[in-house]
Amino acid sequence: MPADRIHRARSDDGTEIAGRVHGQGPPLVLVHGQTGDGDLDWAPLLPHLTDRFTCYLPSVRGRGLSDSHPDLSPERRVEDIAAFADSIGDRVALAGTSRGAVLALGAAARISSVGAVIAYEPPAPEALGEDEAHQLEHPIDVMARAVTQGRLTEAMRGFLEFVANDDELATIDATGYIDDVAMYAPILFEELQLESEPEAFSPTNPSALAEITASVLLLHGTRTPLRWFTDAVHYVAEHVTHAEVRELAGAGHGGPVVEPGSVAAELVSFLASSPAAGASHAAAARA
Repeated sequence: MPADRIHRARSDDGTEIAGRVHGQGPPLVLVHGQTGDGDLDWAPLLPHLTDRFTCYLPSVRGRGLSDSHPDLSPERRVEDIAAFADSIGDRVALAGTSRGAVLALGAAARISSVGAVIAYEPPAPEALGEDEAHQLEHPIDVMARAVTQGRLTEAMRGFLEFVANDDELATIDATGYIDDVAMYAPILFEELQLESEPEAFSPTNPSALAEITASVLLLHGTRTPLRWFTDAVHYVAEHVTHAEVRELAGAGHGGPVVEPGSVAAELVSFLASSPAAGASHAAAARA
């Protein structure tokens, strides 16, 4: 399959959601985190997967190849991923990192074509403690000032300093990733505001998680700086019917970018042994 193929779908409100397609094999939809887009967030992981799976790299509205839309609410972004995955027309596996993992879980609760979900440190708001919620106010305030003044790289760096450990931040910085994603700082800031509203829709509320019939692998690193991310993994595991939790030694919140080989190995191992993922995904993973 040509590396420059682009898959397009329409979200529920008509917004076009698009992503590049790489590799061959059963479909694996990779859902990017909150700072980047489909191409930027998954570039390190792709070489470990494209010999086994057809990897779809959608971006939610306002990012990457997808259309912009004034409604950036969490529910609309879940609909983006659900519509994209369902449009493939085959049983799919979903993998997401950070906020993308939350969106992947939300999509799996809505559509029946998802056989497996691999969620790397989904920041479920239900698991956020008061202390860390208070700590989160500072980087958001810093981001607000930087975005208002047009200092987008500074805004994105301030956010990443809160969620990544020092070694990860240095590695990410050296690749130029922060400069590449700086253009998304205003969108990120708006998304954070919408997610913090008291009545905001949450894809990880217990009733939504109970709707997931797919097998779910929840991954977290031993060097994740925020207890929230680890607590959220165990919270989701408690509310999903078929869940498994695995820990990655030495990894932090940026594991898919900084430790792609380790993350890919866990993903492949899980799909090889997960009956719900489907025979084609299991066979590809064991190949």
